[in-house]
Amino acid sequence: MIEVANRLQTVEEYYFSKKLREVAALVASGKPIINLGIGSPDLQPPKKVIDALVEGFSSPVAHKYQSYQGLPELREAICGFYKNHFSVSLSPLTEVLPLMGSKEGIMHISMAYLNEGDAALIPNPGYPTYQSVTKLVGAEPIFYELDAANNWQPDFEALEKQDLSKVKIMWVNYPHMPTGALPSASVYKDLVAFGKKHSILIVNDNPYTFILNDDPRSILSVEGAKEVCLELNSLSKTFNMAGWRVGMVVGDGKHVSNVLKVKSNMDSGMFYGIQKGAIEALNCSGMWFSTLNSVYKKRRDLVWQLADTLNCTYDKDAVGLFVWAKLPEGIEAEPFIDKVLKENHLFITPGTIFGSKGEGYIRFSLCGSTEDLEEAIARFK
Repeated sequence: MIEVANRLQTVEEYYFSKKLREVAALVASGKPIINLGIGSPDLQPPKKVIDALVEGFSSPVAHKYQSYQGLPELREAICGFYKNHFSVSLSPLTEVLPLMGSKEGIMHISMAYLNEGDAALIPNPGYPTYQSVTKLVGAEPIFYELDAANNWQPDFEALEKQDLSKVKIMWVNYPHMPTGALPSASVYKDLVAFGKKHSILIVNDNPYTFILNDDPRSILSVEGAKEVCLELNSLSKTFNMAGWRVGMVVGDGKHVSNVLKVKSNMDSGMFYGIQKGAIEALNCSGMWFSTLNSVYKKRRDLVWQLADTLNCTYDKDAVGLFVWAKLPEGIEAEPFIDKVLKENHLFITPGTIFGSKGEGYIRFSLCGSTEDLEEAIARFK
């Protein structure tokens, strides 16, 4: 009997990996499942992005190994994007590292900074990968609770009362997933000050900032943030390129260099054509965002109607690719979504997969057509 590594005893298979098999089996059996569970954009990327990818295939260098740090013009495009949208200046030589999706950055950063026995602060509710990766590298997840009463912002007074002696990383995610909460006016400054006071690397995971949000922000816009902060970003949601796997980590050169030490031992560079497409995406005009958000606004209105039909409450000021809805008092999330999947053939996400503070909530994705959303509403009337 060949035993698996001890680290596998600390994690389970990712929820969506398991649940989507169940959904696929229902579809295969003929059930008319509508999937509002995951944030996988169903819309197309900009045409010029696809054209650049196709053109990239004919380049004489397309099928060679690529730079571990990405094409120079991709790093330049990332810098231009941050300058144009966040007023953040970055060096393309030292402060930008393209990633094969920002999710891999969570692993790379954790491997670069966490030893066994170290700890990471993780939001509850929050993206499950923060916890699982922390466990995989042998570190301890320490949860900081977020709740609706504080608009899902960190309670720094409560954080200061915790034992922070082993904490090396704090995971932050605004606009927040799953709730869609925006950062308060002061939270980025407070996070930078907190990181400096306790020598903690603050990592802001920022893939949703352009979806239904009129005020895109970066933690790196705070003075002195680069000393203690990294930021992850992604083209997956912003440009409908989830399957392309294009993301980035940006910040001070010494931090980015540490992440590169890990990444350069994990892959051999991103495909040339994908990089060329990413460059075109990053250079899109503001019209792209307006057009994209006009679609998502219509869908969100329908999801709000669906939530009303289910007697849920929700925050109309929330942004991002999801609607976070509170179930009527006393109803548990997982039995509810299983019942809806079985009886109404609708898959939605239980809030509990994001942590204990997600109990009593469900999350709807906006990655469904208006026809599907109208059909979903009709199934409950």
